[in-house]
Amino acid sequence: MKYDKIVIAGGTGYLGVLLSKYFLSMTREMVVLCRKIPSDKLPVTYVLWDGKDNGAWTQALENTDLLINLCGKNVNCRYTTANKKQIVESRTRTTHALAQAVLPLAHPPKCWINASSATWYRSAHDRPQSEANGDEGYGFSIEVINAWEQAFFQYDLPHTRQIALRTGIVLGRSDGAFPRMLNLVKCGLGGYQGNGRQMMSWIHEHDLARIADWLGTGNGTGVFNATAPGAVSNRDFMKTLRHAYGISIGLNAPQWLLELGAKLIGTETELLLKSRWVLPERLQQQGFRFHYATAGDAIDDLLSLRC
Repeated sequence: MKYDKIVIAGGTGYLGVLLSKYFLSMTREMVVLCRKIPSDKLPVTYVLWDGKDNGAWTQALENTDLLINLCGKNVNCRYTTANKKQIVESRTRTTHALAQAVLPLAHPPKCWINASSATWYRSAHDRPQSEANGDEGYGFSIEVINAWEQAFFQYDLPHTRQIALRTGIVLGRSDGAFPRMLNLVKCGLGGYQGNGRQMMSWIHEHDLARIADWLGTGNGTGVFNATAPGAVSNRDFMKTLRHAYGISIGLNAPQWLLELGAKLIGTETELLLKSRWVLPERLQQQGFRFHYATAGDAIDDLLSLRC
């Protein structure tokens, strides 16, 4: 076994289940911290917690090789005052709770990977953004990420490597952006969104799990970008997806239509229209090799079990 014990906080959502399944065969013990035991249980140990108060759950962190925190309200919603508050607090509160639980442990986690987002960087069309040379953006999403990472890195945990993983758009089979984009293609609506020139920094779900594993057994600390090196424009991504599925044309969605649709379904157009051009510079410099480095490779793999 590569690990003796892995703990995933917020492990019942899409990414939590993905990582739990990936790591199951690699660890002697897998613990998932959750607010409610899921009906579709995995062969892991579920421990209830409220994400804010100390309790019996804190002992689950003792003698942990890898702690992964994925907690946070889904940002796929309208940015109302109430939703904004929940988005921020659901991230910072759980991060504080975990850190305060780790501090007094006799044998604290060896590595703690805290989720973050590649949307921290500005909307870029001119050049890619790396950890060393990227420019901070502005707006609510960036405020959330700053509060999230500040809550994480403010703690001095000398025996725990701390990594903030700025993840791009996760492409997966069962959930996330990819099934929704594929549905647009199937309905003949698989053209580009907005002007189509916005860049998409994405990551295949399998490579995301591999990155967590690679960092968990490495020696890195600080911020890492979890995006594939092959960022593409929205126009090119949708074209590649249409061709891979066997549909040559798709209607485009101008910005005004996206704005209307976003209001109807309760989300924000930023998720589609912001130009995310982010490079995984630190991962590449330290030797990580992607299985799915191009959009074409990722799409072909994701379609292989769907068509």
